[in-house]
Amino acid sequence: MVIALLKTLWQGLLGFVFYYPLFMSYLWMIGAALFYWRHERKDGPYTQPTPLPDTPPVSILIPCFNEGDNAEETISHALATDYPDFEVIAINDGSKDNTAEVLDRLAAKYDHLRVVHLAQNQGKAMALQAGSLLAKNEILICIDGDALLDRNAAHWMVRHFVQDPEVAAVTGNPRIRNRSTLLGRVQVGEFSSIVGMIKRAQRSFGRLFTVSGVITAFRKSAVHQVGYWSADMLTEDIDITWKLQRDGWDVRFEPNALVWILMPETLKGLWKQRLRWAMGGAQVLLKNLDVIRHPSQNYLWPLMLELCLSLFWSYVMLLLVIIWAAGLLLPTGWLPHVGSPLIPQWSGVILGATCLLQFAVSKWLDSHYDRGLGRNYYWMIWYPLVFWIINIGSTIVAFPKVLLRGEGKRARWVSPDRGIRA
Repeated sequence: MVIALLKTLWQGLLGFVFYYPLFMSYLWMIGAALFYWRHERKDGPYTQPTPLPDTPPVSILIPCFNEGDNAEETISHALATDYPDFEVIAINDGSKDNTAEVLDRLAAKYDHLRVVHLAQNQGKAMALQAGSLLAKNEILICIDGDALLDRNAAHWMVRHFVQDPEVAAVTGNPRIRNRSTLLGRVQVGEFSSIVGMIKRAQRSFGRLFTVSGVITAFRKSAVHQVGYWSADMLTEDIDITWKLQRDGWDVRFEPNALVWILMPETLKGLWKQRLRWAMGGAQVLLKNLDVIRHPSQNYLWPLMLELCLSLFWSYVMLLLVIIWAAGLLLPTGWLPHVGSPLIPQWSGVILGATCLLQFAVSKWLDSHYDRGLGRNYYWMIWYPLVFWIINIGSTIVAFPKVLLRGEGKRARWVSPDRGIRA
């Protein structure tokens, strides 16, 4: 009886490891297709935004920490925004390099630019809060210190706030601009097939898990109502998304609002980035787990379920790898037979084919906004091999690190890998 029960449990775990990513992949593709049909198909490739009947002024916030190499390019693009009334506020969060000198020089040159210097490094959340408190306008467009904002992005995002007073945030569509290495090219596809597709699907079925920290517009009164960004959260973008949605606000995705960003192009930099993302997700899980006790917030239950299942799936994969490795060392029959989770078998081939189908669909969707995207499809065959291992590993490591980290510790900046420069 016990042996039969263990075998049944084992088969269930094997089935879960195979069917869960397969189910989620097709769910994302269906949801993304629905989003395209409802919101995107009427817009042709590279469409110009329809003029707004009302153009409320906006404030573009750019928190900076050690951005001396990127600040001038980022601010120049922000100042080139095609919008009738805007200001740009750069917040120097206690940088150690020449960021302060670069920002002061630009402020003396451009009337639309204001610069705020924080005496000590406080973290991105506090930098954003400082900028929002100084902003003159109700709509805040927040971008990173290395991001190049598309000149039409403000128009595309503001229309949501004009059309619906319940909208608290509109997140944009980040595009990777460093594509010279394999890791850079693979991430181009990842941001389409994973990030862009999931946001489309989540909007089709309910709520967003997170806005993109590199480009999101906020309604300042809504952010004030929920207590601004949390200074102790490693991923302030995930946290503010949940705070706003739990408070009843709507959060949307606007694929036409483009921003061009730099991403890690070394394995070490990529690991650090994904570990921070995973730890931020774990923090949000622990902070918002009580949402299941609030039937009035049942619209967030699917997101919480997906987060829990993804965490469970990663640990089941770890268990399979351990049993497979142990089976190579122990006598035959001591452990259940498990094929290598890292070497494709028939199930791996099906998952790989589904992954490539997902990439193909997503690249077609985002080709409306990013010319030549299809050229990176060839490189996506490497995604399951490298990125699945990194993402699973970071998820496994992140949860215990968050538990040991405790609450209330300030989340401060860590200068990221910004890619390989020529």
